[in-house]
Amino acid sequence: MKQQSGFTLIELIAVIVILGILAATAVPKFVNLQAAAGQAATEGMAGNLAGASALNFAGYQATQAGLTVVNPAPAAVTGCTDQNLVLEGGLDSDYTLGAPVSGTAPTGAGGSGTCSVTGNNFTVDFTAYTTS
Repeated sequence: MKQQSGFTLIELIAVIVILGILAATAVPKFVNLQAAAGQAATEGMAGNLAGASALNFAGYQATQAGLTVVNPAPAAVTGCTDQNLVLEGGLDSDYTLGAPVSGTAPTGAGGSGTCSVTGNNFTVDFTAYTTS
């Protein structure tokens, strides 16, 4: 007689049940990662805007001090909705700019305040500067 080897039906069912349990515990973790990734992307855009606004303001101050700023020249930023001018290539279409709820938006040349960026169902505030 020839000896057959392989898995029994019960062993196969046990493996399938174990894989099902592992999949059921892993799926919620991946769903939560999507929300966290959206918030992180919006926070990253706010950081980009804050840094670019500060650099643009530094160029503005250098110009006011009589120094020559060649590349790039400071952008004329008058408020929160103009902060996209400080980014090379502008603001991504998935994001919108606005003033924060507290109403501390920057005004006047050389002013600073708080603006907000909204994207991926999250709103993040950042420090912004005006140059005109």
